[in-house]
Amino acid sequence: MTATSTTARPGLLGRAQTTLGPSINVAERGLVAVAAAAAGVLLLTVAVLLLTGAVSRFAFNAPIVWIDELVSTFFLWLAMLGAVIAYQRAEHMRMAAVAMALRGRLRDFVDALSLAATVALLVFLLPPACEYALDEWDITTSTLALSGAWRAAALPVGLGLMLILGVLHCVRFRDVAILTLAGLFCAAVALTLHWFSPELIALGNYRLLIFFVALTGICIAAGLPIAFCFLISTFLFLACTTTVPLTVVTSRLNEGMSHVVLLAVPLFIWLGSLVEVTGMAKAMVNFLATLVGHWRGGLNYVLMAAMYLVSGISGAKAADMAAVAPPLFPEMRARGADPGDLVALLAATGAQTETIPPSIVLITIGSVTGVSIAGLFAGGILPSLVMGLFLGVVVWWRSRRAGTASGGARASWSDSARCLLVAVPALLLPFVIRTAVVEGAATATEVSTLGVFYAIAYLLLARVAFGRPIDWRAIVTGIVNTVSLSGAILLIVGAASAMAWSLTQSGFARQLTMLMHQAPGGAYGFLLVSILIFVILGSVLEGLPAIVLMAPITYPIARSFAIDDIHYSIVLVLAMGIGLFIPPFGVGYYTACAIGKVDTGAALRPIIGYMVALVAGLMLIAFVPAFTTSLLP
Repeated sequence: MTATSTTARPGLLGRAQTTLGPSINVAERGLVAVAAAAAGVLLLTVAVLLLTGAVSRFAFNAPIVWIDELVSTFFLWLAMLGAVIAYQRAEHMRMAAVAMALRGRLRDFVDALSLAATVALLVFLLPPACEYALDEWDITTSTLALSGAWRAAALPVGLGLMLILGVLHCVRFRDVAILTLAGLFCAAVALTLHWFSPELIALGNYRLLIFFVALTGICIAAGLPIAFCFLISTFLFLACTTTVPLTVVTSRLNEGMSHVVLLAVPLFIWLGSLVEVTGMAKAMVNFLATLVGHWRGGLNYVLMAAMYLVSGISGAKAADMAAVAPPLFPEMRARGADPGDLVALLAATGAQTETIPPSIVLITIGSVTGVSIAGLFAGGILPSLVMGLFLGVVVWWRSRRAGTASGGARASWSDSARCLLVAVPALLLPFVIRTAVVEGAATATEVSTLGVFYAIAYLLLARVAFGRPIDWRAIVTGIVNTVSLSGAILLIVGAASAMAWSLTQSGFARQLTMLMHQAPGGAYGFLLVSILIFVILGSVLEGLPAIVLMAPITYPIARSFAIDDIHYSIVLVLAMGIGLFIPPFGVGYYTACAIGKVDTGAALRPIIGYMVALVAGLMLIAFVPAFTTSLLP
């Protein structure tokens, strides 16, 4: 996510726009084009700097210290500019199932409410962000002596650009009356909470239910981007019930987005895009098809294996599914496969491979909890195989019961060898990534950088050696998509960090700890409760916000039960993966349907069996820790 993914909803403004004001459209496109160009340059610069630092450290044993300081500054700017692009493209994570089910004027009002609430939040966040940047002026870095304001200024600039886009959207909104009503509703809610501040404070921690359950839930149901839902609840909670300076919101936003390990997120997303552009993913799929494609239902196994391999490269579920499905689905349909079953299997394999390195969720867990990323990468491999075996049993049973046609004659050894030769560079990449991190030879960030330049080198070699044309348009599009998705992911991590800080400071963490310690069954009871919580959170919030929000609270409890950090992490990620892809709320399920070009209702029945298999596999993994700990270094 979660990374990561968006719904099919047209956007913050989507269908509620008019063509009024062509000059406004031009201004918006120009602003976003400048932001995209700047973010693309920053992405390339960060990649080059990281590669330079890695080569200097490995080849010459001479680390370049100032690179980390410079990259950290560029990274925050990259994240905020990416968030701006994602805002304009409506690619921030949201749960739009409820809003999309509405019709007529009520749907228009909910769209207007989403717009008004986000614009209002940006208006109130911008002054604290500016104040925070000014406070950082006198703080300098240790090596380059750069003022912290250069880095912190990314927050007000990013929020300001999103505010400008939001205002332009308001100007173009087709129904001024509904937009005005939505704005008045937002103002009424904020003023009511402020008016009853003394009563809310007197409620003690019960006030958390009002802000972080009711208000957040209403915002999510209304289809607001989840990052904005978290920020709205956190901002109003601090403003109405505490005396904490509101600059804390922006400082925690900055803190959550600035973990050095999160640098791997945009680089792995970019790597996944390059893998698709270079044809690596298709080469892997073709090779696997020559091995088992002739079996009854053989392409289903190819789909599972391809998802397993591709997950080790891109780290993002939407990218994985988009890379694997197009080469396979046409042939699978030609062999008589049910389209709904294909999408159901695609979604199930997305949940199954959540722990395959370099999972962005695993990287995020490492940044939030301090758990070894190398350990998480090692611990996630075997559990995914176990889940795959459970899925494989369902595939085998359904293939025989449905009488699925075989793929015909087995491919010749010469065909397999030829496909293997083409696929070798692609097949080596995921194993190199995993081995380098697990063995401690390189960090996740360094490996992601090397992977990017590996893919670029492959692209150039194919051009020189075989005359394969380079699709520059696809490469540029991939860079823009990378910064947009990265901005959406990192903003939600920062927003969830701010909310988690508020929950912790309120004393909620202590109360939850006491409550969960009283759960029957000891460690096993706690694991079952955790699985249930994270399946629900994974469905409603997606993986990243759920882990950033709850990890600081649940991990200390798990440690008190002597549950291994890595084992607990893998169980949570798999639970969130099931939630992410389970209908009716799982966003990943709708993403799979969109990629497979299948109506969302067609896959509802087929996915039940796969989800039952995944839950059974998860129970086995949860209660047999050896599956996650046996491969640890």
